[in-house]
Amino acid sequence: MFAELVESGLVDVQAKKVWRELMMPVNYFFKNPVAVKLREEGRVEERIAGILRTLDRRHIEVPESVRQRVRGCTDPDRLQIWVDRAYDVTEAADLFDGDEV
Repeated sequence: MFAELVESGLVDVQAKKVWRELMMPVNYFFKNPVAVKLREEGRVEERIAGILRTLDRRHIEVPESVRQRVRGCTDPDRLQIWVDRAYDVTEAADLFDGDEV
């Protein structure tokens, strides 16, 4: 954002060209690989918490083995499936029905 602001204030065509070349390799935070990884980890943590919270709110007992499997999962797509299943299962272990172990 600041780079664009500076560029918009440059009047000299050559100065704009040099500025663009200098700023080209800049990765803004939202595109930075570290930021992408942090956001992905955040989504994983949110889904894990959501699964366990949903089961808890539904008064479904969650054995430690189920908690460990849910907490050990890092696949956001798999976790989303479990989030969806958490609304319908009658036992915590049913989250994993149909999953390959």
